[in-house]
Amino acid sequence: MQPASTGHSSVARPSLVWFREDLRMDDHPALSAAAHAGPVCAVYILETGGDLGRPLGGALKWWLHHSLMRLKADLADHGISLILQQGDPRKLIPALAKDLGATSVHWNRRYYAWSRPVDAGIKAELTGLGLEVGSHKAQVLTEPWEVKTGAGGAFKVFTPFFRAAQPMCDTWAELAASVPPLTGHNAPDIHSDSLEDWNLLPKSPDWSGGLAETWQPGEAGAQKRLTHFIENALLGYGEGRNIPSKPATSCLSPHLHFGEISIRRVWNNARAAMRASPALSHDGQIFLSELGWREFSIQLIYHYEDFPQESWKEAFRSFPWKNDPSAQRAWQSGQTGYPIVDAGMRQLWKTGWMHNRVRMIVASFLVKHLLEDWRVGEAWFWDTLVDADVANNAAGWQWVAGCGADASPYFRIFNPMSQGEKFDPEGHYVRAWVPELAKLPNKYLHRPFECPTETLRLAGVHLGRTYPLPIVNHEKGRKRALDALASLKQHSSGDLV
Repeated sequence: MQPASTGHSSVARPSLVWFREDLRMDDHPALSAAAHAGPVCAVYILETGGDLGRPLGGALKWWLHHSLMRLKADLADHGISLILQQGDPRKLIPALAKDLGATSVHWNRRYYAWSRPVDAGIKAELTGLGLEVGSHKAQVLTEPWEVKTGAGGAFKVFTPFFRAAQPMCDTWAELAASVPPLTGHNAPDIHSDSLEDWNLLPKSPDWSGGLAETWQPGEAGAQKRLTHFIENALLGYGEGRNIPSKPATSCLSPHLHFGEISIRRVWNNARAAMRASPALSHDGQIFLSELGWREFSIQLIYHYEDFPQESWKEAFRSFPWKNDPSAQRAWQSGQTGYPIVDAGMRQLWKTGWMHNRVRMIVASFLVKHLLEDWRVGEAWFWDTLVDADVANNAAGWQWVAGCGADASPYFRIFNPMSQGEKFDPEGHYVRAWVPELAKLPNKYLHRPFECPTETLRLAGVHLGRTYPLPIVNHEKGRKRALDALASLKQHSSGDLV
């Protein structure tokens, strides 16, 4: 079947690339396929509609604005205009392809429960119109259906999953797509929104100053982060990644979420560094396993469609959560009275990011000490994290809450004082984010409520005034969490550990 004539026969007809969570030009399979076919047009759609996924959180909107600015400029350097449209892609993509007189449409796959039928429907409509449609692997190293157990099912435990997946990751990573010389297609009559029309940036108030100081959204920023990490932090990563005051993690998560750098480019560069320097082998393997956890999380949301919003272990679906708004606000604002928790929550608000070790500590505190539903924390992270990712966010929270796949047991309850003393022994992290405690000696920095009155006075700390008293007693909170678990066990026949 031939596409209907659209009056574009006198010029080379373009291929349309639908950019989504892949805001880059390097190693971009959809862009590469389109470029091989001829002139390229590009579109990004701000998808709206109740069945088109979760609305973006505030930090994600901020990042998206700046990332699209960079992508638009990068494409323009190659003569390609980035068309911006808002609405339902099921209507916009076929209409745009027709208006452009496109011969093909290409995109990179997504794996959400809501996105798969949307893509399938668009593909069917375009195919029916006689267009070639390319759906490409780019977001992952292993497709969710490629890594199977011996019985042919999906893995539920990370270690055997990664053992099976790693050889596939190595194989796929070696096949990075090369983009041929790009030729843009002039489409002056096609409507494109102004990025400012989308109002992605905060205005009243503008809380994004700390984000702008911390991050450089876009492909160039992503490549810079990766290079810096491999050259300066990969050696020692295994231990350094647990110390929140050290710049020892990659900080690539927001760049990966928005696809400003490909997962296989990250994998390949780490592998190349390991081959060049055997001293990096141990730390490099730990880093690769972190990338593997990302693959595992995507597999979970693919095979278990309710995973992002429902406890994976059914027994936890009747857990007696408290829902105390005042406790939630204290946690969100970093006013719990536990310095390591408050430091993490303030770092999150200021920078849109939080160190992974501290993410586990603050999540454990919310879910266990405060008995708040893990989805309360997941929702706050979704709104405040620049790397808020459907799969990773849900998998991380369910891991801490004990209700996810291969999760930490619920009865494992982090002690916020000893966690602070272990991973921030000199107090550099707490002093940076909770400056009102900066003059306390290390002995009491992570437990100011045990500090002698005179020492508090000399440090300028007035508990209950300049810094809050704990909103829950650690031992009482721990006991309450274990009692709730014991009660659930009595009324459940399902798996709780």
